[in-house]
Amino acid sequence: MPLILVTNDDGYRSEGITALAEALRPLGDVAIVAPMDEASAIGHALTLRRPLRLESIRDGVYAVDGTPTDCVNMAITQVFDRRPDMVVSGINKGWNLGDDVTYSGTVAGALEGALLGVPGLAVSLQFDQRGAYDFSHAAELAASLVNSMFRNPLPPWTFLNLNLPAGPPKGLRTTVQAKRNHITQITKRYDPKDRPYYWIEEGQDEWEPHDRSDYQAVRDGYASVTPLHPDLTAHRALAYVEELCQERETEVR
Repeated sequence: MPLILVTNDDGYRSEGITALAEALRPLGDVAIVAPMDEASAIGHALTLRRPLRLESIRDGVYAVDGTPTDCVNMAITQVFDRRPDMVVSGINKGWNLGDDVTYSGTVAGALEGALLGVPGLAVSLQFDQRGAYDFSHAAELAASLVNSMFRNPLPPWTFLNLNLPAGPPKGLRTTVQAKRNHITQITKRYDPKDRPYYWIEEGQDEWEPHDRSDYQAVRDGYASVTPLHPDLTAHRALAYVEELCQERETEVR
């Protein structure tokens, strides 16, 4: 049976990770290894300056007092006796679209799997201010994609980023990352001793129009599937850098 690691950045208590794990159980042996507490927007952080704790919560569920990246590494080295066949991260409460994947702990879980040679899937659902989440459609679609990925494996060092609207999606769209103008909003407040403190808040950024973007797909009511990989090389800039280096060598001579 395939071994499936399920993780997230909302913590092992999240309803989303439970729904995801249940949907995946018919496909293989499923184990949850997730953060002890919420670790949202922590990106691809790895804990190096303090020890980590691994706690067995119940059969097949483990908690780590660290990041999603920590969880994947702890699962592979301390929980499992073999490398998992798939890493599935989510279901996140809120989209992880476009440039925001660089901040996402959910995406980082699948990214770490890809770096370690394990295919993966990150799953995120539209944010609901009321907290009335229906994870059923996201869990069902995630399981269907994982099943397909087992039958037709992804290219090496690749994973998928799946985002869904609230409610049943109209269908699936293959997408690219959206782009937007990043405007950081920081609110300054004062504590009872009149000392300032700050909250980083989500800016009202504008998304650039693009017919194949992940943002446009979910806004149109579709599930967005974007293939990602760890290679951050700006391939379109290689010729520019080569010219830059040649100019530098000429100056040195």
